[in-house]
Amino acid sequence: MKISYKWLKTYANIDLAPEEVSQYLTDTGLEVEGLEKIETVRGGLEGIVIGEVKTCIPHPDSDHLHITTVDVGGAQPLDVVCGAANVAAGQKVVVATVGATMYNAEEPFKIKKSKIRGAVSEGMICAEDELCLGTSHAGIMVLPNDAVVGMAAKEYFHIEDDYVIEIGLTPNRTDAICHIGVARDLLAALRCLKGDTTPLQVPSVEDFKPDNHHLNVDIDIEDTEACSRYTGVLVEDITVAESPEWLQNRLRAIGLRPINNVVDISNYVLWEVGQPLHIFDLEHITGNKIIIRKPHQGTKFVTLDGVERSLSGKDLMICNSEEPMCIAGVFGGLNSGVTEKTKSVFIESAYFNPTCIRKTARFHGLKTDASFRFERGADIEITVWAAQRAALLLKEICGGKIASDIIDVCPQPIQKVEVDVIFNHVQSLIGKNIEHNIIKDILQSLDFVIVNEWSEGMRVVVPGYRVDVTREADVIEEILRIYGYNNVELPEQLTTALSYHQKNNSEELRNKISDFLSASGYNEMMCNSLMSQSWCKDLSLYPEEKLVKIINPLSSDLDIMRPTMLAGGMDAILYNINRKNTNLSLYEFGKTYRKNDAAEQDAPVTKRYEETTRLAIFLTGNKEAESWKGAVAAYNFFDLKNIVLRVLLKLGIAVEKLTVESVHSELFFEGLVYWNQTQKVVELGQVAPMIAKRYDLKQPVFFAEFDWEVILKLLSKKSISYKPIAKFPAVRRDLALLLDPQITFLQVENLALQTEKKFLKKVSLFDIYMGDKLPSGRKSYAVSFMLQDEQKTLDDKQIERIMNNLIKAFTEKLGAEIR
Repeated sequence: MKISYKWLKTYANIDLAPEEVSQYLTDTGLEVEGLEKIETVRGGLEGIVIGEVKTCIPHPDSDHLHITTVDVGGAQPLDVVCGAANVAAGQKVVVATVGATMYNAEEPFKIKKSKIRGAVSEGMICAEDELCLGTSHAGIMVLPNDAVVGMAAKEYFHIEDDYVIEIGLTPNRTDAICHIGVARDLLAALRCLKGDTTPLQVPSVEDFKPDNHHLNVDIDIEDTEACSRYTGVLVEDITVAESPEWLQNRLRAIGLRPINNVVDISNYVLWEVGQPLHIFDLEHITGNKIIIRKPHQGTKFVTLDGVERSLSGKDLMICNSEEPMCIAGVFGGLNSGVTEKTKSVFIESAYFNPTCIRKTARFHGLKTDASFRFERGADIEITVWAAQRAALLLKEICGGKIASDIIDVCPQPIQKVEVDVIFNHVQSLIGKNIEHNIIKDILQSLDFVIVNEWSEGMRVVVPGYRVDVTREADVIEEILRIYGYNNVELPEQLTTALSYHQKNNSEELRNKISDFLSASGYNEMMCNSLMSQSWCKDLSLYPEEKLVKIINPLSSDLDIMRPTMLAGGMDAILYNINRKNTNLSLYEFGKTYRKNDAAEQDAPVTKRYEETTRLAIFLTGNKEAESWKGAVAAYNFFDLKNIVLRVLLKLGIAVEKLTVESVHSELFFEGLVYWNQTQKVVELGQVAPMIAKRYDLKQPVFFAEFDWEVILKLLSKKSISYKPIAKFPAVRRDLALLLDPQITFLQVENLALQTEKKFLKKVSLFDIYMGDKLPSGRKSYAVSFMLQDEQKTLDDKQIERIMNNLIKAFTEKLGAEIR
């Protein structure tokens, strides 16, 4: 954002060099990224003077050139060859003398003494465009007779030097997208740091009053959510012409091209106070009525750039009684703007909903100064002042008459934000005990109003233009940036109790698993942490009250923080499959978000919301590409389970100490959950058909989600110890069990380990049989049992007793038969 140094000083009457101003602004959080000296006209018209044509005769060797002598105030007049048809003796003209640099061409060029068709030329009589003062090249610029010969053109045309301060503005600081906003911060810092009590000089609108009541426009806000306030005033008998030099210079300094006095005034107020204005030609407000509404989808509208656009149905429009005139807060219409014939205008100063403006600007691919401000939140309290300011300028510069009272429609009362500031909290967050009167002085210099005060703190009303200040921490940040980050000293002494505690390095473990998965053929992906709330619809796992919603979402597709890693992964899988990349093994480290229902409403934000690191793994398609060697196998649940167990093993987590249970949920068609007591370590399975159907996927998708923070807690309690290989051999025994179809191997394994806790080391399923050779409604599991005593060799009696106990347990609790 560009700020003019001279323009800034009209609101902050200070005696500081541009470099000093830049330093103070940077210290207050308005980081100055560049400081550049400029001229309102490039080159500053150096070497160009006012002259008088004394003689003018045709060039003997040309049918269009003239040989002139021009008095420029020197000892001798200059011989100048001129090609303009309108040059004549007695004219006052602008002359570029030898050595002057002209900037109207692509490459600057220097005026030299030369011969043109044999005639000496010691300069150039200039046209308007050659001086970069306009666009006309119809002939040389002829000045009034009272122009003083020899006067520097820079002085005659009031060309000023200035400095442009380039500020890298953060998105929340909408209050500083104008000169008054920057001046306010500068003066607050000077008051705090130097005791300078220079007041902020905001232009007065006390002189505003209607000259008559000839005109009137009715305003009807149909969509009060999208337009919370609409203010306007009518001005008649204006003359549309060029702006005065001072106004043109102000706009040129910040990179704006002057257009005409009416448009320039709206831009001037925008960059003065930050309030976007739109000025309509009253002749185009059919029915003398303005309606703020959203026309039907597909409605055609031609914008100021001549492009016909199709409205989305969600675009807020400023309409007359018959048709749309303007895309509210974004872009004007082709047929409702000010022209040279305009005599009466309506000044619009409104407040539009930031989300509505952002969506419209994105939909139409438009980015304007107005939308830039409305998207970030304008000041709802400034609309009347801005309309009055523009009306007074139209009266002063355009000769107009104010033909109505202020028309102000505000359907809902303006809600002011009040915040309690506790002095101890200020000290705690800043790290320094700042005197209470300094805190109050800083806030008052930033237009915060103290409405209540007690010994421990105070209650303040936040100014309307600070839409980003909503809580105590925001107010404390304002205090700190004006007080100065550099003024918070580092303590000379650090007191702490040091104790050694070995802690797992989260990043190191994450990189370790990333390397492991990548080496195993998996591709890492990064998905957006924003997603659509509609994805969670009809899923009881993610009720609306637990979702973390975005206040001003870019679109409805990105309106919540993701509560699960599944959504982004499914989007990535669909994207790849649509591009014929169907065999996928993917993983992602990321975060999920949810509200904490147990937290109090006034609890810190870190307590009210939960942010959890997760590891997600996805498998779909075939394990390898098609080959002449034979058929290829598709990924299945056991491939997913295998990689999950390998990850746990790589981390050193004892899987046998985790509790396992099967799961059937809205997310999983079938799957498993591994628990560490009441903490879910990982959940895995085949994605439920209901979810896959949303993406129109024909191939199954397998998904696992680790709670990385639970894993870190597990590892923090893990101790590594040496254990020698057992000296005594293990014994294997097998059983063939006839079971009901609904009995799972997980049930068999858990029952076996519960029955024999001392000597049973491992239970494995090595065969499943279901066929006509078995009784109806039964299946056969071939299960192996590894038995081992680490102190001695097991004898046959011990083995037989263990196996009998297992058979009895399977028979009684699972209804099994031994084949």
